[in-house]
Amino acid sequence: MQLVILAAGMGSRFGGLKQMEPMDDYGNFILDYSIHDAKLAGFDSVIFIIKKEHLEIFRETIGKRVEPLIKTEYAFQDLDDLPAPFKCPEGRVKPWGTAHAMLAARDLIKEDFIIINGDDYYGQETYKVAADYIRQLPSGSKGRYANVAFRVSNTLAENGSVKRGVCFQDENNYLTKMVESSVERNENGEIIATPLNEDEKAFKCEENQLVSMNLFVFSKDIIDLLKEKFIPFLKENALNLKSEYLIPEVVSELVNEKRATLELLETPSVWYGVTYKEDKPSVVKALKELTDKGLYKKGLY
Repeated sequence: MQLVILAAGMGSRFGGLKQMEPMDDYGNFILDYSIHDAKLAGFDSVIFIIKKEHLEIFRETIGKRVEPLIKTEYAFQDLDDLPAPFKCPEGRVKPWGTAHAMLAARDLIKEDFIIINGDDYYGQETYKVAADYIRQLPSGSKGRYANVAFRVSNTLAENGSVKRGVCFQDENNYLTKMVESSVERNENGEIIATPLNEDEKAFKCEENQLVSMNLFVFSKDIIDLLKEKFIPFLKENALNLKSEYLIPEVVSELVNEKRATLELLETPSVWYGVTYKEDKPSVVKALKELTDKGLYKKGLY
């Protein structure tokens, strides 16, 4: 089983390359904890999707720690990596989005895999849930995907709103709709989701409402579907300098077309992350508490 990590983005709100920010007294990053937990669950290789100009800093920091422990490969998200006859428009600096990032690893993905954000702590139970799902899939499965979803109350930041995919499901826990939203707790203690689509109205979430943290479980057939869907996306959006080809949107399309199913797998884990620079102390404190409880060795590796 492969672990694919989205780590190409610069943290604009955080104020730097947040994947490279130490989160404990031993210089470990959130990425280190993610790889540790995934390896514990049975994942045996990792693919980092990064910008090529970040390769040296990745290898000099996290690479030198994890390469002796797990098969490690690097894929590079490039603005010019587009199918013919499309070319990157002049003035574009924004990456093409998470689905395009996944395509950057198309030649490295060889088996069922999960994809995660590089700056989110998902918790050990989350990786176990994902691994158990992959193990029960019949060999050669296609279009049977999953999302390990969190209770929204376990994913809020102390210092502002966070982007979450609010999930709605049928009686069998299969996704029917995902609403990309900005989520935060208001002054009355209510959790309010404001859809990123300005045509949709804000709504209240219950504490246990499931949300996507971009931890998807895929079989390798998703790569061909991403290639297919990228063409119409570019025909419509190539000249829009801010357009993004996003995993949740592609998956939602496939579900609506009945070409795929997405099962929502609930995790009891609590999310930690550094959406804002002010979030770092609480993440450091949480990881220390988990280490003090014996969930991690001191120094991790």
